[in-house]
Amino acid sequence: MKHDARTLLHLLWRQLPFFVWLIALWMLLWGQFTVLSFLTGLVAAIAVTRVFRLPPVELSGRLNFWYGLVFVVTFLTDVVRGSLIVAAQVLDFRRQPGAAIIAVPLRTDDDLIMTHVGVTASLIPGSLIVEADRDRRILYLHVIGVRSDEDVEKQRAAVLLFERRIVRAVGSRAQLAQVESATDTRRTAPRGSMGGVA
Repeated sequence: MKHDARTLLHLLWRQLPFFVWLIALWMLLWGQFTVLSFLTGLVAAIAVTRVFRLPPVELSGRLNFWYGLVFVVTFLTDVVRGSLIVAAQVLDFRRQPGAAIIAVPLRTDDDLIMTHVGVTASLIPGSLIVEADRDRRILYLHVIGVRSDEDVEKQRAAVLLFERRIVRAVGSRAQLAQVESATDTRRTAPRGSMGGVA
């Protein structure tokens, strides 16, 4: 009996970050951070996980609250900044803002991390995921406000930074080491070696 209780608690702990993420996603989609939106998000998360019988998501079991807070704060900051940039581009009648489809190869081979990164990128004004290549771990984004290869690299680096923050918050230690190693390699790579517009 005691073993069954421990197994249940272990399973709940491993699924908790996914459950919390569903509630946070619900609140972000409605743009409200109230008790009512939390409660309706809780109901929606229970409905999604119970009614639709999703396959169990195997999480890392690692949750870093500090890096989770860093992710949330930087995400909300980027949402506000993105909204202001898009508004300025729309109101600037002197020139077109420019747009591009950008390929972003991720460093981690994990469906859940890839989904988190894709949702995060799509919620920031000015960018939208148009395709996700699961086999090659590549996200394709339509981004406005791109006029040069330097702008492409900035957008790609921004997505990879969010991947790093998400892995730091909920990824496994192996994924964290993989991302940090790839980040160090990227910093030492020759400029322009990551490619341009897809």
